[in-house]
This record gives sequence, structure tokens and C-alpha cells, in this order.
Amino acid sequence: MKAAVITFPGSNCDRDLAVAFEKAGADVVRVWHKDAELPRGIDIVGIPGGFSFGDYLRCGAIAAQSPVMRSVADFVHAGGHALGICNGFQVLTETGLLPGALMRNAGLKFVCKPVDLRVATADSVFTSGWAAGDLVRVPIAHHDGNYTIDAEGLARLRDEDRIAFTYVDNPNGATADIAGVLSGNRRVLGMMPHPERVVEAAQGGTGGAVLFRSLMSAMALA
Repeated sequence: MKAAVITFPGSNCDRDLAVAFEKAGADVVRVWHKDAELPRGIDIVGIPGGFSFGDYLRCGAIAAQSPVMRSVADFVHAGGHALGICNGFQVLTETGLLPGALMRNAGLKFVCKPVDLRVATADSVFTSGWAAGDLVRVPIAHHDGNYTIDAEGLARLRDEDRIAFTYVDNPNGATADIAGVLSGNRRVLGMMPHPERVVEAAQGGTGGAVLFRSLMSAMALA
């Protein structure tokens, strides 16, 4: 598997994401946000956490207009995969590659702590290493992680089994406790928690490694 990890001004989890891919066995290439085209031969694009462009206007709104995101959209529409974590999830909603929006936390405070997630579906390349209902402990660190979607959109997510993860104890007011969602073709995952921060024991846990190993296994079979 070959992964491209994008860096925007203000990204601060791009190295963590690259290391998580590498530990799972992937080859990683780094991409700058001004690059007009993605590298050839990649299997997945990783959009990292952080505060792209200082979170001005809206979290992810300016990054969504970066030249590379047009190539990401083309890549996804052609059947490629993408993973957006925290700010990366915000960018994916701003580009329209994922539904809904990430709003200010209900408590109006930045929240940084480990949380328990429930795997809502195992039917994706990202979550196939778990069974539906499994619990995984992953850290969060966000001020605008309150996933919001209207009733019609929520019904569609449920009907199409596109809710990837939910919070056991909702930390931010997210609609239906949603922590991560899949695109309609199931090739794009956006999630607010940070699996890349728990891929080895020295980080305090290895729950996030399952996601990256799932990707490697799925890509090997593709």
C-alpha cells in the first residue's frame, strides 16, 4: 500500500499519520497543499489533524480550497480511498466528500482526553479488523468536533450503514453520538478521534493500529 499524507500550513499531526501508515507497512509520500496533483500509484490519501490555516473562517474551510484538494476529489471519485482525521474530517466535510458539518463543541471548550468508541460497522476497509460493537479507546483533541447533520442525512447514514464509530460517552454533543462516518462508496472515512496517536504501546495504547492494519489487509486483497 502506498499512502500520500497531505500537509497544510497549521497541520500538526501529519508526521504522526505518516508514522502510523509506515508502522502498518505502507510506503508513505508527503504532499504539500499547493501541489496540483497527487503522486502516481497511491492507494490512499491521509488528511491529518491540526489547525490548517489557523482555523480561520471555519475549521477546514480554507484548506478545502487548496489546489491539492481538487486532486483528492478526483482521486476519490475515480475509486481511491481517503482518511481524514480531526481537522482532516473537517476538510472532507467542507469539500463535500463527506456529509454533515463539524460545529463548536456543546460545552464550548477544547476537549483533549482518551475516549471509548464503539465500532458501528465492520463493513469497510477501515474497520474490517473489528467486529461491529467492539470498543476501542482513542484520544480526542478538538474544539469543533460536534458532528452535525439533519434528520434526513442521519437517516441516510443509518440506512446505508455509514456510521463508522460512535462515542460511548458523547464528549462534544455530536448528533447520534457520531465520531466517524463513511462516504457513499465506503472509500472515505472521516473521524474526529486520533487513531494515529495510539499505534504502539509507548503511546499508551495500540487500539488505533487496528485501523491501519485493516487498510493494509484490504489493499493487499484488492
